[in-house]
Amino acid sequence: MSYKRILSIQDVSCVGQCSMTVALPILSACGIETAILPSAVLSTHTAGFTGFTVRDLAGDMPAINEHWVKEGIKFDAIYTGYLGSKQQVDYVLNICKTTLNERGLFIVDPAMADNGKLYYGFDMEYVNENKKLVKACDYLLPNITEACFLTGIEYKEVYDREYIDNLVLALRNLGAKNIVLTGVSFREGKTGIMVYENDNYNYYEHEKREKSCHGTGDIYSSAFVGALLNGKSAIQSAKIAGDYVVKCIKATEGDSDHWYGAKFEPVLGELIKEVR
Repeated sequence: MSYKRILSIQDVSCVGQCSMTVALPILSACGIETAILPSAVLSTHTAGFTGFTVRDLAGDMPAINEHWVKEGIKFDAIYTGYLGSKQQVDYVLNICKTTLNERGLFIVDPAMADNGKLYYGFDMEYVNENKKLVKACDYLLPNITEACFLTGIEYKEVYDREYIDNLVLALRNLGAKNIVLTGVSFREGKTGIMVYENDNYNYYEHEKREKSCHGTGDIYSSAFVGALLNGKSAIQSAKIAGDYVVKCIKATEGDSDHWYGAKFEPVLGELIKEVR
């Protein structure tokens, strides 16, 4: 595998094991040079903490991009997660236009919602602006809630294969090329990932743990991207990332004090073995 450079654009939640503090170590462990562009800085993530601080860094993005262009800096992939504001969408698209290699991959995790609700501070204007990223990206990695907000399809906790296929079709109609839909569960005790790539559907089912952890979506997306850039197919990457998330949750179970994230670090070695 050639030595690749990726740019990760997402927030830095200083405490909480999510977003950039997850993406950077996971991508680095997968053997990829990882550059970062923080979209915002938060004292903690927004789930379960109160009184957290937030600083939107949209105003810094154009100057950073101009410097990269001046220096001739290019990336083999650009991977976005949580963006601090709707204004950042056009900045991200311009960064892709000016710094992504000709055959580089643009991968979008539209980190904006879960469990039927938008994250703190987001509204439908933000959702609609993110549709630009859906159309532009090579791989889209939404959960079911995010797919519903993007497409206008009613969110359901109980559904069948037809409902999932309709979600994927609606995302395709928005311009999504390849789709990795997470949190797809067709039977009790199991969950999985529906992968749509090159007009083919593949579903990978894995164990569903009773415990849920904050930040597992970021862990999943980062592991998926790490595997993909190591030459794995989308369905292979989906499998590796799904299994890794389960291992992270298992490593966290039984520790009631660790409610704010998943212990992904102790099992990084297992991810490295699967990816490389």
